[in-house]
Amino acid sequence: MVPMGLTVLSGPSGVGKDTVVAAVRERHPEVWVSVSATTRPPRPGETDGVEYHFVDAEEFARMVKAGEFVEHAMFAGHAYGTPRRPLLERLAAGVPCLLEIELLGARQVRSAMPQARFVFLAPPTFDELVRRLTGRGTESPEVIARRLDRARIELAAETEFDDVIVNDDVRSAAARLVALMIGS
Repeated sequence: MVPMGLTVLSGPSGVGKDTVVAAVRERHPEVWVSVSATTRPPRPGETDGVEYHFVDAEEFARMVKAGEFVEHAMFAGHAYGTPRRPLLERLAAGVPCLLEIELLGARQVRSAMPQARFVFLAPPTFDELVRRLTGRGTESPEVIARRLDRARIELAAETEFDDVIVNDDVRSAAARLVALMIGS
């Protein structure tokens, strides 16, 4: 049995998950945020082991085969996964844990750890989501179009989650997330 204390945050690409999680980390260092492994290349300013563990496809496949992930999925042409061992160690120690993952991963975690709290981060409007994705300037129009197609599917799944937070203000969204996680 997995101890309580696990919160899974999901939402469409561009909704501000990274920004909200950074705000949570800044104000609540007691919350442990899992660092996912991915096969995608680092974006400018990202550091291996901080935002992600950047691995090649061969290493990722080895990790999957060895059962090293709580969940793993393909998203936008790249593999992502949550390393199992560090998560279970933190949960066993009673540390509040936060997984920031996409919809398919959240579904896998719900199957494996149904007692976790599942939180969906939603944009104020779809138009705002489009603005945020295009404003990044890090992806081609084709990639953005794929992400928006995927976002429509993800937005339709928000009812699968225990709670929904609309990210209309980062500080407020982070405060609501922390309140759900640790009651402060």
